[in-house]
Amino acid sequence: MAEEKRAFQAEVAKLLDIVVHSLYSNKEIFLRELVSNASDACDKLRYAAVTQPELLDGDGEFRIRLVPDKASRTLTVIDNGIGMNHDDLVDNLGTIARSGTAEYLKGLSGDAARDVTLIGQFGVGFYSAYMVAEKVVVESRKAGDAHGWRWESDGRGEFTVSPADGIARGATLILSLREGEDEFLEPATLRRIVKRYSDHIAIPVVLVEDGKDETVNAASALWTRAKADITPEQYKEFYHHVSHAFDEPWHTIHYKAEGAIEYTGLLFVPQSKPFDIFHPDRKQHVKLYVKRVFITDDCAELLPPYLRFVRGVVDSQDLPLNISREMLQHNPVLAKIKHGLVKRVLSELKKKAAEPDFATFWETFGAVLKEGIYEDFERRDDILEICRFRTTAGDGWTTLDEVAGRMKDGQDALYYATGDQMEALKKSPQLEGFRAKGIEVLLFTDPVDEFWVPAVGKWKDKELRSVNSSDVDLSAVKGDEAAEAAKPEAAAPADMDALIAALKLALDGKVADVRTSERLTESAVCLVAESGQMSIHLEKLLRAHRQMDSEMPRVLEINPRHALIKGLAARIKAAGAAADTEDMAFLLYDQARIVEGEPPLDAAAFSKRLAAVMARGL
Repeated sequence: MAEEKRAFQAEVAKLLDIVVHSLYSNKEIFLRELVSNASDACDKLRYAAVTQPELLDGDGEFRIRLVPDKASRTLTVIDNGIGMNHDDLVDNLGTIARSGTAEYLKGLSGDAARDVTLIGQFGVGFYSAYMVAEKVVVESRKAGDAHGWRWESDGRGEFTVSPADGIARGATLILSLREGEDEFLEPATLRRIVKRYSDHIAIPVVLVEDGKDETVNAASALWTRAKADITPEQYKEFYHHVSHAFDEPWHTIHYKAEGAIEYTGLLFVPQSKPFDIFHPDRKQHVKLYVKRVFITDDCAELLPPYLRFVRGVVDSQDLPLNISREMLQHNPVLAKIKHGLVKRVLSELKKKAAEPDFATFWETFGAVLKEGIYEDFERRDDILEICRFRTTAGDGWTTLDEVAGRMKDGQDALYYATGDQMEALKKSPQLEGFRAKGIEVLLFTDPVDEFWVPAVGKWKDKELRSVNSSDVDLSAVKGDEAAEAAKPEAAAPADMDALIAALKLALDGKVADVRTSERLTESAVCLVAESGQMSIHLEKLLRAHRQMDSEMPRVLEINPRHALIKGLAARIKAAGAAADTEDMAFLLYDQARIVEGEPPLDAAAFSKRLAAVMARGL
């Protein structure tokens, strides 16, 4: 097979451009990434060899070798792991297969120093080599294959792949260093970098100097060491290794479970949101080991989807080494490990919830954790105790218990409002009556809120009730007497009856009903849902995702104390329905729709009606 020349995938080209022209000051992390990849390759072969020992080909002593050569100005990184064949080289080093990559890259900030941190998130830390190298050659032979391959690129848009004979199993990366990067040829520098960033790697990292081999890392799995012997820096670098991330862990959980089931968990909660956290597959990213042998890095049975932000490793002593992915799905030991892990993570989050920096976690991962409220019935209350919410009482975060403790005399439920934007939600007409009576309302802006609230129904003995429901009755709640006395007088009921009849006639088929409102104090109109009907915001979400085609008719509530409504009522009572009554009705209806974030029913007709009313006014 002759040499092939190929172009990098567009996403790879963009990442390479970020790397090559990056202002990233800490270039030495390239070695951490390459050593981490080499370690992963050895882990994969060790697992494959459990059932296929012939893949080891007589070489079962895994190691990673660093060979600096000042004469040729090259740094070579060699591993004897699983290796890559032709397709692996093209797929792993020429494309990014991760779902959602293209969409995410569109959102890059343009700040190279920050954008380069994305590299690890895509699992392609290999490209960090181009921070120090003007050319990279990869020679590799996959375990079990007879022939090897050579991959080469200067990182400027193209790469070549060609057959190569005499290649050892594993991968050899030859970096031709750029001018000014000679420090990475110095043994002392390499020794320091490995000790700092890769000491936790369970495979020996060997520095070759003057023909002599020197193991420069501790070469023992970090999670097997005593917590007292591990420094915060070592925890941080292990987090970088298992998560391929560049941020620092927000919280570290390291413990050993003993008893009927034995396992060790070393888990991390990140500071930053992974790019694929809301991808539909909702994969979790905790690595499973059995007796220190890597099994898989996406074991769905280890943690539920609502804890998919957690990174780290779990090492079991009780699972069989040759366990398959199919067997994992129904293994009772793994089910018990999952139970223990979830309990521990939620317990740790509950402790952290009392600390000032919990807001950092909640603003990053709160929407994900809330998925567990309706997915995990057993732990629903535990999750709700961790949850934090915004309300109309201020800008800070609060709990359901705290909101319940501030309920007014006569208030029999916890009220909530749902919407897309916090600021728009605070200005919703539906909140006016609650504000007038001093009732605190929970403000929900995450899509998941539309699903967990109906599933829960109540918090302890307090019902959770939407302000958007037409059956809300605040008459029993004692409000501020001065505010009540200052309320303008409502139009006479008889006047309202005539107006309501006219509005119903004009809006027939568009609204479910027209009623007077006690919730409105400032606005003229608003739309609400019939009792038991889907919320307006949920319907909007479903239509946006094409799960609903048509709109449901809503109840139009009118404010009998508003000057506009009183004026219309008096006019219709005195003269009956006029020629422009229909225009007035649709303007009120469209006004209520706009406040809900919906467009007017007919934008052109709305414009004409508004212009006509303004012209008559002038």
